[in-house]
Amino acid sequence: MAMPLGVFPTFVAGETASPAKHSSSSLRLLTAKFQANLRVTKRTFVTYATVSNPAAEPKKRVTGLTKTYRVSPELKDFLGGQPEISRSVALKEIWAYIKEKELQEPTNKKVIVCDEKLKTIFGGKDRVMFLEVSGLISPHFLK
Repeated sequence: MAMPLGVFPTFVAGETASPAKHSSSSLRLLTAKFQANLRVTKRTFVTYATVSNPAAEPKKRVTGLTKTYRVSPELKDFLGGQPEISRSVALKEIWAYIKEKELQEPTNKKVIVCDEKLKTIFGGKDRVMFLEVSGLISPHFLK
């Protein structure tokens, strides 16, 4: 598809934009208006750069897996007395315990055979599928 030369004269003609083509008063006016936000690159194109102010940025709200919650007495005993913990850390602790005690079935690693300590946080179930773990610990996080 052919494009007329008038649409992109700078690109087609191979010219580069330079401050010399513009009057110095217009450049002074631009720099006065956007004093902190203007910068000139090596090719002398004037670009608009935003200035980030870390003090003015709002703090990000901690949600989801990283938010800490109070825990039930059963989960607190399992975790060694920690009164507050995030879901991700609690899951890591539970999986570390399962791996350490080798509580996964040897033939099907998706099935967890619960010992007495795990039964307290998994509602007394003898066997749990690995996808059920996060759902079974949800009631232990108090709001």
